[in-house]
Amino acid sequence: MKQYSVILIGAGMRGTTYTNEMLNAKDKFKVVGVAEPVEIRRNYIKSAHNLSDEMCYNSWEDILSQPKMADFAIISTMDDMHYEPAMKAIELGYNLLLEKPVAPTAKECADIALAAEKKGVKVLVCHVLRYTNFFKKIKNIIMDGTLGNVMSIMHVEAVGNIHQSHSYVRGNWHSEKETSPMLLAKCCHDLDILQWLLDEPCEKIQSFGKLTYFTEANAPKGAPVRCIDGGCPIEDTCPYNCRKLYYDDKENSWFRYSSTRDIVKGDNITDEDVMTALKTTDYGLCVYHANNDVVDHQTVNMQFKSGANVTLTMNAFNQGGRFIRIFGTKGELTAYMESDKIEIYTFDDGKRKEVATTLTEESILGGHGGGDTGLVYELYDYFSGNYNGYCAADINISVKNHLIGFAAEKSRREDTVENIDKFFAEYGFTNN
Repeated sequence: MKQYSVILIGAGMRGTTYTNEMLNAKDKFKVVGVAEPVEIRRNYIKSAHNLSDEMCYNSWEDILSQPKMADFAIISTMDDMHYEPAMKAIELGYNLLLEKPVAPTAKECADIALAAEKKGVKVLVCHVLRYTNFFKKIKNIIMDGTLGNVMSIMHVEAVGNIHQSHSYVRGNWHSEKETSPMLLAKCCHDLDILQWLLDEPCEKIQSFGKLTYFTEANAPKGAPVRCIDGGCPIEDTCPYNCRKLYYDDKENSWFRYSSTRDIVKGDNITDEDVMTALKTTDYGLCVYHANNDVVDHQTVNMQFKSGANVTLTMNAFNQGGRFIRIFGTKGELTAYMESDKIEIYTFDDGKRKEVATTLTEESILGGHGGGDTGLVYELYDYFSGNYNGYCAADINISVKNHLIGFAAEKSRREDTVENIDKFFAEYGFTNN
């Protein structure tokens, strides 16, 4: 069995997740190099994969200035830093595992796809929800005809008020100027899943959405810039009080880790580390003084070639969790991802039944419902040329789904209904 050599460009949470998964498949993958400007992140990868000093680089420019040193590269830098390293890696002949969103602009997404095709390299995009047992089961139900012809889909990305505050108000994805619009940063998953489930062209798209709540205008009178500065009139009752979320809640390892990841790497996070983060990073900001600009609610309406209509709603104001309803000519499906529950109602017998999703430990404990693990394990067959599954999203498929997202953003900003054929043509793609 061939063991693929891998370099990691960007050792944040996503890149570290994939390379940690590769430690459980050492016969298939070996991480041989890392590029990461933050020393503690770089040192973590160095230690975890027994890298020499010579194979640890401060930047993507440094590692990609060397001759090709691995079979493929993982590019998991921040959203606005995908394009240049991806293009350079393709030029050097690397196959890529590319974190989504592919790039922050439609043109850059298209450029990467066209460059990969010209060079003849493979680029797999990290649409990890495809690899979950949950969505694979829904895909199979549609494919086997249980629901008949799909007439409409209602899909909700319920981000969760606390998740929104953590990632899209205080966190890395708070600014579309620095990363991507919310629809690409968060709902890139969902746009891809909807295209994958229906497997037919989207013809028209329209979108509405705004940033309405997490703004200066809604700050309580006298609220300080940082929660820990004291004097906030709603300190005791505010659900977004950073002291309660990050300092007092010792069990929330995700929040404690992500807020201190540039201060300490690993599990030995102290209260002092957390307090330092709240004093010096955006995680300590009041959610109404965070200089964020991404929408906190958005709806996308899509019309597909068969006549099927799809509605995608992203909303911050909920407990959190995706759910989907699919309406077909023979029945309907209702599914909740967080509880891994799928229910079907069939018209011929008028009965409801719950469908097992083959729940595994990875589904319960793994990132994105086990999708992170599933992606890494299918990655091997994809790059080896032995792939016979239906989950992999190569760059051409992914970019088309990204372009649909960019068309939706254009609709939201310009109050238009976008024709997808015309939008694709602007970037050299056909809608098929």
